[in-house]
Amino acid sequence: MLDVHRLRLLRELAMRGTIAAVAEALSYSPSAVSQQLSVLEREVGTPLLERVGRGVRLTAPAQVLVGHADAILARLERAEADVAASLTEVTGTLRVAAFQSAALTLVPRALTRLRDRHPALRIEVTGMEPEIALPALLARDLDLVVAEDYPDRPAPRPPELQQEDLCRDEMLLVLPAGTRITRLADLARHPWVMESVGTVARSWSTALCRAAGFEPDVAHTSTDLLVQAALVRAGQAAAFLPALVPAEFTPDVVRLPIPDARQHRRIFTAVRAGSDGHPAVTATRAALRNSASSSCGLPMGQ
Repeated sequence: MLDVHRLRLLRELAMRGTIAAVAEALSYSPSAVSQQLSVLEREVGTPLLERVGRGVRLTAPAQVLVGHADAILARLERAEADVAASLTEVTGTLRVAAFQSAALTLVPRALTRLRDRHPALRIEVTGMEPEIALPALLARDLDLVVAEDYPDRPAPRPPELQQEDLCRDEMLLVLPAGTRITRLADLARHPWVMESVGTVARSWSTALCRAAGFEPDVAHTSTDLLVQAALVRAGQAAAFLPALVPAEFTPDVVRLPIPDARQHRRIFTAVRAGSDGHPAVTATRAALRNSASSSCGLPMGQ
């Protein structure tokens, strides 16, 4: 009989890449992880790891085992959800990650609702962009992620994750006070503030400007939307910001629908398959939906 704990270590190695990373994530020593994987090799009767330089790589039999480990861990997670559902009170700890504008608006309202309705449930929130949060969810470092899709740039949908839509959020063109334009192309010589190269937001923003016939002059770079708003307010740049960013953070600026190309991003929650029926997940998603109904511009499907 294969040991579930050792199978999880093998899966963690497949996710994290190195024995040292597995040890750090699970609070073990690297030698302890190596020993347990060696025991698993003896149980299976075939090598599971092969040396590659200073690291290791999973063999084909190891990849087969990882697939089974995913299914086993999902089933165990479903069992935990069923046990929790049999209780009369929603308890425990749920680790949540949310991108910045959701963390500013959707999450605080949801936490207030959860505190009132489920006082024994502890929610731990981390501000984290989806590009980092979704892999961390797969690695079981998180339990629920509030994520976003930019137009024509959908997030990956791995079968191990279950997604649920929250709402659509309009992307706005935000300009210094007094700026007047009728077309996006009118900003061809205007400086911009955008997110970092390599992010989905930067790719989308750049493509939108190119579709309007110009290469944006990105004078400033920040992943912090409040920094972007401050630069616009100071008259230093134009920006694309989501409507979800509260108006109080963008006073004295011009907020417009994007000319010639109204755009909306999709906001959704993601959890691991098998955990979607857990009462803590169900309650948190319900609270986020309630918050989204009063914060987002449009529900999904409109």
